[in-house]
Amino acid sequence: MNLRGCSIALLMVGSLMPVAIAQSGVNGAANDGPRLGDIMNAAQSQHMKLWFAGKSLNWELASYELRQLKASLVEAASLYPGIPVTNVTTMAQPVQSTANAVGARDTKRFAKAVGELTDGCNACHQSMGLSYIVMQVPTVSPFSNQLFPPQGKQ
Repeated sequence: MNLRGCSIALLMVGSLMPVAIAQSGVNGAANDGPRLGDIMNAAQSQHMKLWFAGKSLNWELASYELRQLKASLVEAASLYPGIPVTNVTTMAQPVQSTANAVGARDTKRFAKAVGELTDGCNACHQSMGLSYIVMQVPTVSPFSNQLFPPQGKQ
């Protein structure tokens, strides 16, 4: 399997995490690892940083934040095995589209892909009966302690 295939497979596994909340009713992982809510809070932060990095044309940071987001999804899926396989594809395509846009350094494709990624988050929440958790593309950065433009371009 090539690197792209591995990334997609990991993402597909990771995209299953929110369903674990709905199906298992478990707040913590079976091995007393991080709570699913904590993992999802990290994913939300990574989603925001991904957006601001891309909007600032800091493609290296955007790539890093996307990798962190994927890792959070994989962590959730591995710690919460009750997540059904039927939700596996909810996030795979939007994440791949975002990765492609970041790799191409294409701001227009990036904005569209992150919008689709955000829609994927909401679709997953809705499928789990958690439609009250609604994500949006960030509008204001809460990260006043981090610069998003690449160094030398502030």
